[in-house]
Amino acid sequence: MFQRLLLGLLWLAAFPPFLSSPALAEPCPAPPSAVTIRPLVERLAEWDEAYYRRGESLVSDDVYDQARASFENWRRCYPERVPALPMPGQPGGDAEHPSPQTGLAKLPDRPAVARWLSRRNDVWIQPKVDGVAVTLVYERGELVRAISRGDGVRGQDWTRRVQRLPGVPKRLPEAQEAVLQGELYRRFDGHVQAVEGDAGARARVAGLMARQTLDATAAAEIGLFIWDWPDGPEEMAQRLATLARLGFPDTAARSLPVADIAEVARYREALFREPQPFATDGVVLRQASRPPGKSWRAEPPDWAVAWKHPAREALAEVRGVVFRIGRSGRVTPVLQLYPVALEGRTIRRVSLGSLARWQAHDIRPGDHVVIALAGLTIPQLQGVAWQAEQREPLSLPDPDDYHALSCLRLVDGCDMQFLARLAWLSGPEGLALSGLGPGTWQRLAEAGLVVGLLDWLELDAAALEAAHGIGTVRAANLEAAFTAARTRPFPRWLQALGAPPGVESGLPASWAALAARSVDEWAREPGVGPARSQALHAYFTDHEVNRLAARLANLGVEGFIP
Repeated sequence: MFQRLLLGLLWLAAFPPFLSSPALAEPCPAPPSAVTIRPLVERLAEWDEAYYRRGESLVSDDVYDQARASFENWRRCYPERVPALPMPGQPGGDAEHPSPQTGLAKLPDRPAVARWLSRRNDVWIQPKVDGVAVTLVYERGELVRAISRGDGVRGQDWTRRVQRLPGVPKRLPEAQEAVLQGELYRRFDGHVQAVEGDAGARARVAGLMARQTLDATAAAEIGLFIWDWPDGPEEMAQRLATLARLGFPDTAARSLPVADIAEVARYREALFREPQPFATDGVVLRQASRPPGKSWRAEPPDWAVAWKHPAREALAEVRGVVFRIGRSGRVTPVLQLYPVALEGRTIRRVSLGSLARWQAHDIRPGDHVVIALAGLTIPQLQGVAWQAEQREPLSLPDPDDYHALSCLRLVDGCDMQFLARLAWLSGPEGLALSGLGPGTWQRLAEAGLVVGLLDWLELDAAALEAAHGIGTVRAANLEAAFTAARTRPFPRWLQALGAPPGVESGLPASWAALAARSVDEWAREPGVGPARSQALHAYFTDHEVNRLAARLANLGVEGFIP
């Protein structure tokens, strides 16, 4: 796992670090400029400073890992352009691991895991527990040293802190010499990863282990999962059985042999969706046979890999910002993103919902944002990870120019709102005209056939064929749909023309009767308060709206005829 552990070199202090074998290395991106790489370096340093000094995670592990991976890929490809990151807030350790902590390469997807499995026998699976890594050294059955991961070769001496943890055995039941590697984790009562994410588990443990003193209550929060015994028995089953006998039963209970990708996927899915006593960020696959611990190196081996859970958040670069204007005149900023994968989907854009939200963040092209899925379907902005140094100027629409009664005709600056009105008019909320969508309205507007909101009602097939992409059959179908629209009932027409909410309280009156109502008369209707009564009165007395009503009356549409 990408483990930002305390005390040590920043990137090498991560467990497992994002170190890829050549086969797993990402392609080199375009070389970064100074103004591109500097904000990323500064933000990573800020996140690490908070994590190492205060035990605080300013971003989720998903986002940190993605940002770190981008940095490392740039650093690998362009070391002369990409500076090394500063050291974390605390000094590195000087306690040497008897067997280096290797870290893990991560496999990106199910096919990659299947290929890895196909070349190996006797493979076991374990949870990828989300905590901080530690090496425990037992001599003659006594815990004599506990070492933080550090750079995998050396870490900091955590012996006094770890000896206060009730979840870590201080003595083994027999005079056993053992060097164990494992994870200190935050205890939970039924943690569901798919629902709660990492829940700050890693940061909480890191923060506790950074304290000078650790009281009994805090110490009881921390559990231990042993994930390897470098020089333990050669056979995996014997290693697990011996660990259980020595006081580490969870390792045996949660380490299972797997034969194929289907078994791996089931275990991973259960770990993701079923209650667990700890947070996890995926699974670890280990080949039972491996070299002796003394020959291990602080880099990912070929006999163990990780397959992480689906990311709950994605880091995305903003390609552009579009300000959409809806039929009611609401201005909605939409971020156009360079495509990112999130929970099986490719995300290319995200709506900010309101102009005020965009103004609060001042998001520009080149900024990096955090995206999540609401209800597994709708992309949502979670926050801004960092901003580009060069702030590209943007042309913003004036929100005062757009409102519920603007753009009833296609005039300069009204393209988006006018077309949104037409899409609503023909859609299921309006007249429900089959075969009419935004693309068709766009073609009719570009051909100059629709300038007013109701111009389409008097178009025949011959005129419609003048629009690009509309042939004879299509034109005939559109003419039939336009003719049928005249027979739609009065309430549907009111909805299609954008009458404000509350108009249904005034029905079944005619247009003339509705237009004659005062603000006070509207306010007396059930469910129509002061704001809605003002909006209804303004709508029915608007000059352009009444021109539309008169046109419908001339065409004999029900409810509009005086």
